[in-house]
Amino acid sequence: MHNFEKLLFWQKSMTLAKSVYLACQSISNDEKFGLISQIKRSAVSIPSNVAEGSGRNSNKEFNHFLAIALGSAFELQTQLILVKELNLLHEEKVNVLLSEVSEVQRMIYSFKNNLK
Repeated sequence: MHNFEKLLFWQKSMTLAKSVYLACQSISNDEKFGLISQIKRSAVSIPSNVAEGSGRNSNKEFNHFLAIALGSAFELQTQLILVKELNLLHEEKVNVLLSEVSEVQRMIYSFKNNLK
């Protein structure tokens, strides 16, 4: 069992989720129940799956949940690219979020490979 709160990529994914939620506040109400809802779910899914997997009985199970978290990170990346292309947020803000997502992806991937 791993203490997820001590994992740097969990901490960074929590920061990312908070940043995503704050950024979404400035997007028009038209998108609140569509794309924005999906973006928020993807962002929360990353640290949630890391936490869930850390409590599992084996590294194999933890690795499975890390794969899910990584998938959610790529899903979030795609959704943020769409937000950028639709000009729903300032490009600079989206670029910062995309940079954070990329960092979390690299960290999860690296940890997954070392966990095997």
